[in-house]
Amino acid sequence: MPKEFEIAREYEVDVAPDLMWDAITSGSGGWLWPMEYEPREGGAGPFGSTITAWDPPHRLTVRSEDVGFPTQSLNQIDHTIEARDEGRRSWVRYVHSGIFTDDWDNQYDGADKHTDFYLHTLREYVTHFAGRPVAFATFQGPGASAAAGSFAAVGRALGLADGTAGGERVRAQGPGGRVFDAVVDYRTPHFVGLRTDQALIRFFGRDRWGAPVGISVHDFAPDADAEGNEAAWKGWLDEVFAG
Repeated sequence: MPKEFEIAREYEVDVAPDLMWDAITSGSGGWLWPMEYEPREGGAGPFGSTITAWDPPHRLTVRSEDVGFPTQSLNQIDHTIEARDEGRRSWVRYVHSGIFTDDWDNQYDGADKHTDFYLHTLREYVTHFAGRPVAFATFQGPGASAAAGSFAAVGRALGLADGTAGGERVRAQGPGGRVFDAVVDYRTPHFVGLRTDQALIRFFGRDRWGAPVGISVHDFAPDADAEGNEAAWKGWLDEVFAG
């Protein structure tokens, strides 16, 4: 049976509202994936959506009634931004709502948990990399990575101890045996976020929802190579699940 859902979050961040607005509307490749907005109410938004509120730098709402997925018939994203501390900080309210038409509990659980990771990555982006050009790559692992419990292998392959928590500095093990310095900026049983001096690398344990592991790389280095990053990390992920 079709059923409505709503996922709401509020947070504050140490950047001005205009920088938050830019991050959401034109810098999304730095924390989510590249998206384009026609800058007016009634304009075109990502994935066939329509902009129903465009009030920079305070309010953005996009709505789609033809989502393109058989499990969802309506999707709306709303960002409200207010200044704090005489404009030096921003308070943001984020609301994702719509209608799931099938497998409601699983769909809601996935959207709810991904929301926290995406919004955390947004805050990491505006705090450390705002406005910098980005090379973005995203991809999935092999089918074996969809097996229940498989995401634990990703943490082991990165060299993370079971008790490694968000905020810790590590020497992570990457493609080709390369070891690199990073901060574990986010870690739950289903997600890992690594921040280096030049990149945000995100690992998605979607086995919980019956889907393969995913990786997104947001590379801000001057010589960043999206295709090279994809090839390297996809090869690494394939090796993790080769056995």
